[in-house]
Amino acid sequence: MFQHYDGRVKNWEHIMNLLHQSLSAEEIVCSMSSELYHIPQTKNLKGLDEMHSHLVPASYHRVSAAGSSRRLINSEQQQTIIATLIACILNAEARDKKVRAGLNIMEENASPDYKPFIKVIIQWQGQSEAYLKQAKEALRSMGVSFPA
Repeated sequence: MFQHYDGRVKNWEHIMNLLHQSLSAEEIVCSMSSELYHIPQTKNLKGLDEMHSHLVPASYHRVSAAGSSRRLINSEQQQTIIATLIACILNAEARDKKVRAGLNIMEENASPDYKPFIKVIIQWQGQSEAYLKQAKEALRSMGVSFPA
């Protein structure tokens, strides 16, 4: 699953920072999309429930990945921590695809007044995904391999 890695704290800090940036963008996605439940015109928007059913676990996996990287910064060295980090990144990526699909359904079905709001959510989701991808690439550059 993974090869020998360069375990210097500096590298793990970079990974953790990227994961935290992904998580920060995800916080906005969660906040804005949850707000839609409190707006009478969007509380039953098609795709909203489906999107949230994947957003919650996607967020959980980001939190778990960030926590794993923090443990590695703190000099824990168990290979199982890296296995957890890898699995969480892959699980978040899988959920992100379904979140994005739900967001697209929401955008298609939103009234013109709310389409710009949903477009902003989609932009934040894109940022969250981009930082997660950067973390994955940084891990690869450290010698961590991901299953195909």
